[in-house]
Amino acid sequence: MSLPPIRIAALYQFARFEDPSALRAPLLAACESNEVRGTLLLAKEGINGTIAGSDEGVAAVIEHIRALPGCGAIEVKESRAATLPFHRTKVRLKREIVTMGQPDLDPLAGVGTYVAPEDWNALISDPDTIVIDTRNDYEVQIGTFAGAIDPQTTSFGEFPEWFRAKRAKLEAEGRTPRIAMFCTGGIRCEKSTAFARAEGVDEVYHLKGGILNYLEHVPEQESLWRGECFVFDERVSVGHGLVEGTHGLCRACRRPLSASDMAHEHFIEGVSCPRCHGERTDEQRARYAERNRQAALAKARGKEHIGRREDIDTDG
Repeated sequence: MSLPPIRIAALYQFARFEDPSALRAPLLAACESNEVRGTLLLAKEGINGTIAGSDEGVAAVIEHIRALPGCGAIEVKESRAATLPFHRTKVRLKREIVTMGQPDLDPLAGVGTYVAPEDWNALISDPDTIVIDTRNDYEVQIGTFAGAIDPQTTSFGEFPEWFRAKRAKLEAEGRTPRIAMFCTGGIRCEKSTAFARAEGVDEVYHLKGGILNYLEHVPEQESLWRGECFVFDERVSVGHGLVEGTHGLCRACRRPLSASDMAHEHFIEGVSCPRCHGERTDEQRARYAERNRQAALAKARGKEHIGRREDIDTDG
């Protein structure tokens, strides 16, 4: 069986870029000249993103990235798809490559202990381990590890306050457990474990390469993962072996949708879903409906319609 033609590469690297703005144009040119799409974020603290294209095109862009300061050893998590999971190519300048809102935090100064996917089950099965899912609520909703705590955050910037409150509660109960954290590709845990260590927590661990690395390397019959993993591209979710999942995507709020969500009376393709129906005005829904109509017309003509959409930072 031949592999799907599109190569997808998720990557991040904390590095010290003195002038990330000077790196933007050459990186964008490398993507465009190789017909690679996706989103890459640049900041003084490094690079983060996911790209997709032909094998040769993605390889050329990765070679360009490895030549950036401090990125020679960047790890890349790869998967395949039948079609391009991105509409555009974006290289954006940011204050942080994953926004936590802790400007003095430096993951290069020290993070938690990495745990390989093959060793993760033993760690999180220990009753003395507190397992924390550092992702946002809509991501946790479609899948997580058995027994993991959901902080119920709507953005990563809410995590520090939640963590401090959770730690205080545990200490009030006389508990000082080891902590294991995980996220999609590993980048949020670089910051969350660095934050925990800066807060004085010594025994803190995180899943190396994140959920994607676990789903790629741990056989499904041995897995403690339940559900699917949300990804920040048109695949929406993936399962074991990084096979494309079953979830759809609400084009209004960008949340994942199950089959029951899409059967709900408040689901209107491109306009609303059960979660965002009450969050949007009639004017917004009318605008979404027009956008969806234009996309359908473009598809019928055999053309691509990008349209106006919310920018979503890639997680990694």
